[in-house]
Amino acid sequence: MAESDNPLLIKRYASRRLYNTETSDYVTLDDIAAVIRSGREVQIVDLKSGDDLTRQYLLQIIAEHESRGENMLPVNVLNDLVRSYTSQATSMVPQFLATSFEMLREGQNKMMEQMPENSPMQALMAQQEAFMKAMSGGFSGWTGGTSAPEPEPAKEEEGEDLADIKKQLADLQAKLSKLS
Repeated sequence: MAESDNPLLIKRYASRRLYNTETSDYVTLDDIAAVIRSGREVQIVDLKSGDDLTRQYLLQIIAEHESRGENMLPVNVLNDLVRSYTSQATSMVPQFLATSFEMLREGQNKMMEQMPENSPMQALMAQQEAFMKAMSGGFSGWTGGTSAPEPEPAKEEEGEDLADIKKQLADLQAKLSKLS
C-alpha cells in the first residue's frame, strides 16, 4: 500500500499543538483541511492517551469554515442534526448522510464521464467540484479521491466562457450566503 493511501497521522501534544508525523513539523487546522481537500485521509490521535480525536478536529474545521461565513450547512439542516442526537433517528442519520454523499459523488462522476472534452459544461462542473471541495472542509468522503482534470481551454473564446462561468458561480454563492 502506498504511503498516500494510508491516513496521515497527526499527533496532538499536551500543549494542544498538532504534529505531522510525515513532515516532522507542526500544523494548523487549515493545513489539515488542505490535506483532506487533496483527497488524503487524516487520523488525529492524542499522544499521551492514544485517543482518536479525528472526529473532534474535523467538526472544529467545519465550525471554523461556518463561522467565517462559508455557510454550506443551512440552519434548518443544523437544527435537524441537533434534533437527531436526541431522537430515535440517531442511528439512521450517519448512514443516511454517508449514502447521500456517495450518491452525490457517483452522480457527479457520471456527469463528468459523459461530458465531451473541453465543453463549457465540463468547465462548470470542474469549477463546481473545486468549489464543493473548498466548502466541504471535513467531509473526507466528498470526492472519493477522484477528481476530473482541470479542462484546458482550446480557444480564447472558451477561456472567456470559463471566466463568465466563474463570475456566475461567485454571484450564485453570494446569493446563497445571503439566503442562509
